[in-house]
Amino acid sequence: MIAVTKTLLKTLVEPQKLESIGLYESKRADFLQEVIEGLEDGILILNHTGEVVHANASARRLCCKFNQGNFNQNFVPPAIWKLCESLFNNRDLFSDELLILSDEIVLDKSNIFRIRVRLLDLDGFEVPCLLVTIENQYESVKNVALTEVKKFDLTPREAEIWFLYRSNYSYKEISTKLYITINTVKKHMKNIHTKRQANMSYD
Repeated sequence: MIAVTKTLLKTLVEPQKLESIGLYESKRADFLQEVIEGLEDGILILNHTGEVVHANASARRLCCKFNQGNFNQNFVPPAIWKLCESLFNNRDLFSDELLILSDEIVLDKSNIFRIRVRLLDLDGFEVPCLLVTIENQYESVKNVALTEVKKFDLTPREAEIWFLYRSNYSYKEISTKLYITINTVKKHMKNIHTKRQANMSYD
């Protein structure tokens, strides 16, 4: 793992930039390890046979969710491995380009994940590895919505409604989830749009 981390470090971060913040060779692997572990997105590094070289905490948690509660260290969810195989099978067609394939895994409205796969041709590896990133789109929307709640100065109830709306809930679904009428949802949405328009006029 340390060898992988050091190689990734050279790939992802310019060494002179690390030197400038006082990180020397002995600390670089630990630094990158902490960065990767702290990411909200899942990071998987796989070899060409689908064996897991590294998985950060988010990736382990998400793979467990995809596999209905089971996480085997070397078992990649079929939806992810299918995308990886597709990349391997088509890489010769795009040999001069950086090839990144992406897809979605949808468990339900609150669990939508964007999967991206790219080849990592790293020094010290006889065969290329795959870098898989798993983004929880629901969490990404939530973060954007939280920013907008502050920006538009929404009330707590408006914030609840706005978050569900941004997460692609219909007015009917919002009313059901929050135990309010559709007309109440419409009224709140009208107020939200008024605040948004007012905010945009100041920009």
